[in-house]
Amino acid sequence: QVQLVESGGGLVQAGGSLSVSCAASGRTFSNYAMGWFRQTPGKEREFVAAISRRGSATYYADSVKGRFTISRDNAKNTVLLQMNSLKPEDTAVYYCAARISLNMGTYYYGLNDYPAWGQGTQVTVSS
Repeated sequence: QVQLVESGGGLVQAGGSLSVSCAASGRTFSNYAMGWFRQTPGKEREFVAAISRRGSATYYADSVKGRFTISRDNAKNTVLLQMNSLKPEDTAVYYCAARISLNMGTYYYGLNDYPAWGQGTQVTVSS
């Protein structure tokens, strides 16, 4: 199974920008579709963004569309979530997730679609 480690979280003011990164190891990264999810205390983990194996297809939750951008660098085994125009309601622990994908152009946005998860990184947006 692929191992995932997130980094880059932190504290930012509302309206600011922050990026979180996920480094993958242990398997051929380009075989995996990737996703970002987030979770706040007492709430279910929710989908944020997804990207296909080669990065040709992306998908976003309505709440972040136009503000967040997911990208990947298969040569560096990393996936990035660039977050702009941050709002206090974006405060959460952000998790990276991976799953094997046979189709190069497919992304996945269900919690149960992903068997591999990172440990999460905290993003806090102050008002």
